[in-house]
Amino acid sequence: MNRLKGKVAIVTGAALGLGAAMATRMAEEGAAVALLDVLDDQGQALANSLQARDLRAAYWPCDVSREAQVKTVFDQVAQHFGHLDTVVNNAGVAGVNKPTHEVTEAEWDWVQNINVKGVFFGTKHAIAHLRQAGGGSIINLSSIYGLVSAPDLPPYHASKGAVRLMTKTDALLYAADKIRVNSIHPGFIWTPLVEKHLGSAPDLDAARQAVGAMHPLGHMGEPDDIAWGAVYLASDEAKFVTGTELVIDGGYTAR
Repeated sequence: MNRLKGKVAIVTGAALGLGAAMATRMAEEGAAVALLDVLDDQGQALANSLQARDLRAAYWPCDVSREAQVKTVFDQVAQHFGHLDTVVNNAGVAGVNKPTHEVTEAEWDWVQNINVKGVFFGTKHAIAHLRQAGGGSIINLSSIYGLVSAPDLPPYHASKGAVRLMTKTDALLYAADKIRVNSIHPGFIWTPLVEKHLGSAPDLDAARQAVGAMHPLGHMGEPDDIAWGAVYLASDEAKFVTGTELVIDGGYTAR
C-alpha cells in the first residue's frame, strides 16, 4: 500500500482505460496523482471517486498536443502538491485504419500531435520539476507496435515506434539528473480504445476472442496488468531501470 508513498505523479489520458487504472493503482500505493485529460466529466468523476476513498487525487483539463497547456498544468500540479516525481505520458489515439497511400496529412498529423508531440511536451516540461525534486521517473506508453508492426494503422504504429526511441534518447540525456525514462509496451488490453478499434466487427465477442488468441497466453490483458507495471517503474524498486522497454503483452512479441 505504500510503494509510492510521498511521491507525486502526473498521468495524462487518465480519465479512462489504462490511464484510469494507472492513476488508481498509483493513488492506492500512496502517491498524490494529478489526472490530466480532455474528457472533463470522466476525469473529474475519477478524481472524485479517489478522493472519496481518502486518496490524494485531483483533475486538470489538458490537451497534451498544446504545449502551453502542458506547461501551465505541470506547473500548477507541482505547486498544488509541492513537487513532482513521476510523469506517465499515456494520452494517445489510434487514428485512422487506412493503407498509407490513403492517409491524409491531417489524419497523420492528428495522431502524431497527440501520441508523439504529447510525449515530447510531457517530458520537456517535466524535466525542471524532476531536477528540482532530485530525480524522478518518466514512463512513456508505447505499444507492441513500437516493437513489431502489422498491416494496419500506419500513423499509430509510426507514433509508437517514435515513442520507443524518444524514451531511450531521454534516458541517456537525463541519467545524470537521476531521471529515469522507460517505456511500457502493452499487448491488446481490453479498454475503450481497443473496443472501439474492434467495433466494426460484426460479432464483437468473437473479435475479442480472436484477438486474444493472437497472444500465446490465449487472452487479452486487463488494464491492471499495465497499471502494476507503471507502479513498479515509478517506485524505488526500479531505481536501476532506465532506457528499457517493459513489455506486457501476453507473449505477443515473443514469436
